[in-house]
Amino acid sequence: MGEALDGHRITALPAHLRPHRLRRAARVVVVCEDAVLLLGDTDPGLPGTRWWVTPGGGIDAGETSIQAAARELMEELGLVVAVEELLGPVAVRDAVHGYSDRVLRQNEEFFALVLRQRFEPTQLRHTADELLRLDGWAWLPLAELDRLADPVWPANLAELVDQVSHPERWPLQLGEVEESTVPVG
Repeated sequence: MGEALDGHRITALPAHLRPHRLRRAARVVVVCEDAVLLLGDTDPGLPGTRWWVTPGGGIDAGETSIQAAARELMEELGLVVAVEELLGPVAVRDAVHGYSDRVLRQNEEFFALVLRQRFEPTQLRHTADELLRLDGWAWLPLAELDRLADPVWPANLAELVDQVSHPERWPLQLGEVEESTVPVG
């Protein structure tokens, strides 16, 4: 059982009791030279779980996917970018994320942001959920993604980074994948 910063506890729920949610989401592959910026994510209902994830989240009502991508960069990283700086969508997929407290099904669009220099993200605009779940950030070398102790979501991130330099292939269709701390099955 995990404990939230505000004292609330999250308990792992049996599969049949976890609420299911469907949403559209925008994610961003942030690249600088030979590294990608990822966030450490956790499942508070399963202490000790951790994985690396691209910045991103749900698309709000009245918002386009590219607008959501830019907003998520500001909220999760403190990075303000114009939508014109984002490339893509470079890929699309349907993802199922099973967590201890919910099942999230997302229609995801991946955008890319290629930077000339690295920066240090801030958490000043994190939501309460992000403050509870996110556990740091790192610029991770692309050559080491498959050797990390914690999984990387999406698992084919190196392929997405390669896709950035091939706009004639956009958007790459990645199909349906499951990335879960508690399998949905």
